[in-house]
Amino acid sequence: MKDGLSKKAYEPIPEGEEFEPFIPASESPLEFTLKSVVAGIFFGILFGAANAYLGLRSGLTISTSIPVAVMTVAAFKALQAMGSKSNILEANMSQTIGSASSSVASGVIFTLPALFLWGLDPTLVQMTMLAMFGGLLGVLFMIPLRRFLIQKEHGHLPYPEGTACAEVLVASQSGGGRAKNVFIGLGLGMLLKTLTSWIRVIRDDVHFDVPFLKKGQIGFDISAALFGVGYILGPRIAAIMVGGGLLSWLVIIPVIAYWGEGRLIPLYPETSMLIPDMSPGLIWTSYIRYIGAGAVAAGGIITLIKSIPTMIESFRIGAQQLKARLENSGVQIPRTAQDLPLSVVGIGAAIIVAAMAIVPHVFGNLDSFAVRLVGAILVAIFAFFFVTVSSRIVGLVGVTSNPTSGMTIASLLATSSIFLLLGWTDDIGKVAALTIGCVVAIAASIAGDTSQDLKTGFLLGATPRRQQIGELVGVLTSATFVCLAVMLLDKAYGFGTPELPAPQAKLMQVVIDGVLQNSLPWILVGIGVVIALACELFRIPSLPFAVGVYLPLSTFTPLFLGGLLRMFLEKKASSPEAASSRREKGVLLGSGLVGGEGLLGIGIAAVAFTQGSVPKGLGFDWAGAAAPFVAFSVFVVLVLVFYRSCTESK
Repeated sequence: MKDGLSKKAYEPIPEGEEFEPFIPASESPLEFTLKSVVAGIFFGILFGAANAYLGLRSGLTISTSIPVAVMTVAAFKALQAMGSKSNILEANMSQTIGSASSSVASGVIFTLPALFLWGLDPTLVQMTMLAMFGGLLGVLFMIPLRRFLIQKEHGHLPYPEGTACAEVLVASQSGGGRAKNVFIGLGLGMLLKTLTSWIRVIRDDVHFDVPFLKKGQIGFDISAALFGVGYILGPRIAAIMVGGGLLSWLVIIPVIAYWGEGRLIPLYPETSMLIPDMSPGLIWTSYIRYIGAGAVAAGGIITLIKSIPTMIESFRIGAQQLKARLENSGVQIPRTAQDLPLSVVGIGAAIIVAAMAIVPHVFGNLDSFAVRLVGAILVAIFAFFFVTVSSRIVGLVGVTSNPTSGMTIASLLATSSIFLLLGWTDDIGKVAALTIGCVVAIAASIAGDTSQDLKTGFLLGATPRRQQIGELVGVLTSATFVCLAVMLLDKAYGFGTPELPAPQAKLMQVVIDGVLQNSLPWILVGIGVVIALACELFRIPSLPFAVGVYLPLSTFTPLFLGGLLRMFLEKKASSPEAASSRREKGVLLGSGLVGGEGLLGIGIAAVAFTQGSVPKGLGFDWAGAAAPFVAFSVFVVLVLVFYRSCTESK
């Protein structure tokens, strides 16, 4: 057994040479086994629900491939002690199935909560069908791209999560305590969430007014999950995001406060309250979210425009690869290069499009088959386009940084504009536009996850055809549970509340309402567009900065601290190997924090659903005026435990 991946796992393949994976094509170990499928489904349900909670709270989601892989290895080692042997490709199949749920959750929480915000609550059946259709389309449309993006572009497209996951699985073959870090993170995340949201003995957020700055305010969420996300993203992206938040809360809000001090009439879109009477939070709600919406929309579209050369090249070379495959259909293909047949892709996509057109309530209450058919065709066009974009982008920046929201906004803008021209501007039109965007968002999201998983399989020597089937299984088995978790969270907390602001879905609601009702405050939106363009001018990634402008600053302060801690740990490491070890431990701990807080959040929602209200807890009045400092002190303890766990020697 080899000790690790070879150097060629990171280098381009010379012309005429074949890449040798960890498990060669000449061997055929078990992959798609009952054990791997059951483990993948179980971990997928857990982390899918946790990612849904994280996205509804912060507007951000993460890739869960690595924590699912680590927990799978731990579970398989426990089973091995009881006489059940397993191999690395079984573990890879489990993480392939399990990680699909997080991408389904991303697309769902970015869009469907807008229906609840409109008071047009969807049914579980409708939500599940949308999730399944989007997930299946994303996997199917990715299949013909694999040979080009994963195989031919090896060494040029790193697929960071996919490569890291392969390294984790290979290293786990020789033992190690990686799973311990995930479980520590799970415990810490659950403990802090218990203190802030169940027994409620400490505050879950703190805010401090900035002296001498009118309505300037700095907030801080006491969230283990956000801190973990910051460590996973790293210092650069975390700093860019918090920079956008600081611009909103320490510059734009004070500017609006000073400017509006002498105004005697409300500033549109606010119709009743004067600016001097508004709190910083109300100014953010009334004005900043429109500026942020413009910035996010512009950042997403800029990202897509910059990807056009890549997309054209992908389509061109992809078409050549398809032609070559058809011409060499009789050639014997090695196990490690076998994809699902193109006939499965074509027939499967056609069945899904037909189902969306035939089933009455997929896109809401559209009675006309012709209208539903138009919607289904739009879904197929946008999904295929953005699957190609997503698969390429995640190869460079990873799943966590995939601009799914930008792609969704572009789809919604195009669809809403078409509906506006056709006169479909009522609630039916809004629901149809949003649900079309939902399917596209899920397709783009799952395509990114599928690409990373296929990269892991490429390095390990998995069979692509079996992995693609595993992705389809992951979508079908997790869709219902993800949608059920979303419905539970709405019943317990309500979307748009401080606990679950559902920022991405709120953004989609603003976009659709603004286009169909022609009610957007275009001056504010235009300011956001200018901010995004200015970022590009100064070579700052516009989309993450725009997300910082759009979301509350309190979301990004713990995230920023997580990124800072990662930078500090890696710089103070005694060697590159020690820095790599600290990075890996921290990523696993951070993933555990996300999972722990998310799972307990779902648990609290389930209790609230059965009891009719969220647990009131003991309250934090015992701390009096020191309550914010007590909460922050508890967070500091979390950071210290995290630091020690990352730096302890083996």
